[in-house]
Amino acid sequence: MSTGSAAPQAAPARGDSIDDLLARVRGGHRPDVDETDRLLHAPLDVLSRAAAQLRDEGLARAGRPGVITYSRKVFVPLTTLCRDRCHYCIFVDTPGQLALLRKPAYMSPEQVLTVVRQGQALGCKEALLTLGDRPEERWPEARAWLDEHGFASTIDYVAHIARLITAETGMLVHANPGVMHPDELATLRPVAPSMGMMLETTSRRLYEEPGQVHFGSPDKDPDLRLRVIDDAGAAGIPFTTGILVGIGETVRDRAESLIALRDLDDRHGHVQEVIVQNFRAKPRTAMQGAPDADMHEYLATVAVARLVFGPDMRVQVPPNLSDPRELGLLIGAGIDDWGGVSPLTADHVNPERPWPHIDDLAAQTAAHGFALRERLTAHPEYVNDAATWIDPALHAPVRALADATGLAADLIPGTARPATGGDSAMGGQSGAEASSAPRISSAPSGAAAALAPDPGVRRLAESAAADPLALDDADWTRLLHATGAELDALTAAADDARRYTVGEPVTLVQNRNLTSTGFRRTGRTGAGEFDLADAEAIAADATDLGATEICIQGALPAEEDPSSYLDLVRAVKRGAPGIHVHAFRPFDVRDLADRGGLGLKGALAAMKEAGVDTVPGTGVKVLSERVRGLVAPADLEIERWVEGITAAHRAGFRSTSVLFYGHVETAAERIAHLRTLRGIQAETNGFAEFVPIPLPGGEVPLVAGRSALDEHRAMVAVSRLLLSGAIAHVQIPWTRVGREATAVLLRSGGDDLGGTLYDGRVLPDTGIEQGLELPVKDAERLARSLMRPFRLRTTDYGVERARVVSA
Repeated sequence: MSTGSAAPQAAPARGDSIDDLLARVRGGHRPDVDETDRLLHAPLDVLSRAAAQLRDEGLARAGRPGVITYSRKVFVPLTTLCRDRCHYCIFVDTPGQLALLRKPAYMSPEQVLTVVRQGQALGCKEALLTLGDRPEERWPEARAWLDEHGFASTIDYVAHIARLITAETGMLVHANPGVMHPDELATLRPVAPSMGMMLETTSRRLYEEPGQVHFGSPDKDPDLRLRVIDDAGAAGIPFTTGILVGIGETVRDRAESLIALRDLDDRHGHVQEVIVQNFRAKPRTAMQGAPDADMHEYLATVAVARLVFGPDMRVQVPPNLSDPRELGLLIGAGIDDWGGVSPLTADHVNPERPWPHIDDLAAQTAAHGFALRERLTAHPEYVNDAATWIDPALHAPVRALADATGLAADLIPGTARPATGGDSAMGGQSGAEASSAPRISSAPSGAAAALAPDPGVRRLAESAAADPLALDDADWTRLLHATGAELDALTAAADDARRYTVGEPVTLVQNRNLTSTGFRRTGRTGAGEFDLADAEAIAADATDLGATEICIQGALPAEEDPSSYLDLVRAVKRGAPGIHVHAFRPFDVRDLADRGGLGLKGALAAMKEAGVDTVPGTGVKVLSERVRGLVAPADLEIERWVEGITAAHRAGFRSTSVLFYGHVETAAERIAHLRTLRGIQAETNGFAEFVPIPLPGGEVPLVAGRSALDEHRAMVAVSRLLLSGAIAHVQIPWTRVGREATAVLLRSGGDDLGGTLYDGRVLPDTGIEQGLELPVKDAERLARSLMRPFRLRTTDYGVERARVVSA
């Protein structure tokens, strides 16, 4: 809890060197601003060692040595309207932008619960409510929305939504609505066991000087923000705050900011964690050309935060804002918390920086000697002293989710509810009392609202968004057959599901195809053929063009030795040592397993050793033997395809997944296919994306007379809804539908464009989709036309590689 609560040890004699100062800090001395400034200029390795030692002492004292914590959350962007104008922010929209995006001024309760319930099913216990500051004081549209729905203010609506979330799901709310007055803090305390607001910096220059990051943003007045944090302490609220590094502040500003926060915590003991966040430049902002926070300075600030606050403070860094290979340096600098990480929703404030997979974060943490444990939105010290820190209305919901130590209980995902159940979770309220606040009905947005579709289809779509497993096959079939206004309502619901889970970015990987069917060990004799030396040159050329992935698929000719699958991967890695190899369908893997005498398990192990990173989940049309027999009898049998992709996942490979549609399959077979993929994902969590692909030459609509575009819209929307909460990304196959239709489908639930499919300058004919390139600039232009951000991704939806510094 508060560092001020620990009894200081006898301090060593005062000296002038950094070593002397660090020795005094380790002995219990609390540095002042001048000393903190000196520490921020000290050698990083010395700082990190001292900070890590203090962290370890604090964790041992807390009864959880060697444990780094995180909160499993859903991120709910309640409104993106804001009265401030921060120069680095991409979170906010104007009312005009909302109209172009077909996005509501505020999320409705139904939209919020749709996201929260999906998160609950994935084991989330925290709902983070983030929003712009007091939008009604700048935008008439926000004031009108609040008036129409019966709310006095945005904070009033936040309180209603927080109460609803816990009453309906048992999840706990962390409220992050910006600047709050004492009466607003009091309003939120009974519905949110913790709250937060970043101080960011005490620099008045950044607030008062034209052109600086906070100029023109009334809620970024440092004195105002310090007063809010002080008021939160006086109100007994566990509070999260912190500083931003790299927004134009000086080193002295950082020192003053840390000491200002420590002084407030000394007064109240309410600062439950201090976030040290690094600035990352974002496109379409005034600071888009500014450099990211210097990594050495960032690590020094993290370490000094630990030294300033001492062993008992939780020091947090956001793991998605650093390269995965830098996480060990942050652990070494004394952090003990990763903050909220979501298995479902994007970081809507930093949409260009996806969350790490929680399993990967646990592995990274373990690799540096620590165990990852889940906590609640309020840290254990505050949970264990609930009588002091948690409003009585929340005691039951908090107890229901906490274990005996105050960390998160190990519950079965989707079952976390307060012990008393139902609406009584909110301090004994009856259902009528919990429902007394204004109610808001959902309505379809955009064209769907104008055309007033059959409410039955709209309700089905909303039910699908809230709980995909609640619909039966007949319901899904009805949605697949939607036309006209019903189809508009369906795609609007799917696009909302996309927006509030994976977020707004349109993503693309820079890649090149290499069709292994054309491999000839003895050398090229015709078009589309290549040998090992060619593969090496192709990979090197692709890297020069910017590609981060080579996709290799296709069965080798029967006359080629099956070991050539592995030799081909090794050749690519020689030509481009850092490139990601996405290689071999279940059909190809089975060929290696059978002809190579390795067996399935042995083939997968050999692929990993050779350098394969992920595998394509292609080589199947529809998971139906009837359809396979009619359309692609040479494909792998369905049972063997399922066995192969499941084995690949269990061997540590992530994969894509696909459905080819528009030929002889029925709606029921499409639904069965999607359900099977969802079932596999529940077992293995191995699918990174789903791609609904129209079969070339098929174009057989489910509904007679329905246009090809509407057929694609229905398929993309149903895919998004049925797979939501299981397979995060829906890729639009632009090579099959064309760029104009792709833009429409990105508004029907899609979020990804696949790959650039560079032909390259070396043997371009060896890629199966030669002549179909999507240059990065064209993809950026497409995203811009939709008013959505664009992001280059890695094959597994991470951020492209960044530089790494050493301590």
